[in-house]
Amino acid sequence: MRRGQFFREKWPYLILLVFALAVPALFPSRYVLQVITMSCVFAIATLGLNLILGYTGQVSLAHAGFFAIGAYGVAMMTKAGLSFWLALPLSALLAAAVSFFVGLPTLRTRGSYFAIATLCFGVIVSIVAGSWFSLTGGHTGIVGIPLPNAIPFPLVGEIGFHSKAAQYYLVLGFLLLTLFVMHRLVNSVQGLSFVAVRNNEVLAGAVGINAFATKLLSFVIASFFAGIAGGIYASLMRSVSPDVASINLMFNWVVYLLLGGAGTLAGPVVGTLAISALTESLQFLAEYNLLVFGALLVAAMVYCPRGLVGLVEAGGKKVRVYYRRQVGVRSDLEG
Repeated sequence: MRRGQFFREKWPYLILLVFALAVPALFPSRYVLQVITMSCVFAIATLGLNLILGYTGQVSLAHAGFFAIGAYGVAMMTKAGLSFWLALPLSALLAAAVSFFVGLPTLRTRGSYFAIATLCFGVIVSIVAGSWFSLTGGHTGIVGIPLPNAIPFPLVGEIGFHSKAAQYYLVLGFLLLTLFVMHRLVNSVQGLSFVAVRNNEVLAGAVGINAFATKLLSFVIASFFAGIAGGIYASLMRSVSPDVASINLMFNWVVYLLLGGAGTLAGPVVGTLAISALTESLQFLAEYNLLVFGALLVAAMVYCPRGLVGLVEAGGKKVRVYYRRQVGVRSDLEG
């Protein structure tokens, strides 16, 4: 790809990257920066959910359970003195390992049966976290979780994460890494297998794709990123309780994904940031804001089933078609 062509195709992403890097300067308020940082954490979890639900077509409602495993894993390991940079991957691997054993029986079911089975797992994690006082602290949870360890750099010194800006850049780095991994994955041969299973599982099996193994792999990878998000959340919030495995959190991610655009890379991020901003704006409605979200979800399912990203893509496609027609008409007139 030539340099000029690269910039013509990628300039919107470069602008978004510059904007993301400038967020702490544009929004100096600690509260606003905290909201944006937590939205980015939830965007990582929603990207994982997008892999199993959006690309593989399996409605998993256990995501909050694996998020909780990652959160409690980092909390207990760092409280025991282990570095955050070791505790985070270990906790995410623990969430992935648990998801493997959960997926073995549940992925043999389909449709609503799989959704109910995974929902039950999330509820079980919440109950265990609230009842196992000696390990999880019960409903009080674990408090006093250390912040991520400072990173030493030659000539610069250590880079700590005590400021809100530093925490934002930490989460932004993980979000960009997650997007990169997801982009490489869904555009690979394995990613095509995920989509094939989503579109027609029987036909995918007929052409040699092991549908069960494909779904299990997608489930494990999605749970790994849920564990990553949970670990980052616990370390930045410095406390964790059974609420991290709540059904409300799970359904929030589903709403983020569906309104943003399931089966797209930008959808989970756009949906999470947009709905989080809307939530903060509608705080004056108190409990009535659920009515707004319900109406938005119904409208999205009816008028833009591919979410906000799908709506933008459809509008862009119409603009390009119109532009090409105008260019063609002008060429005909000049000829």
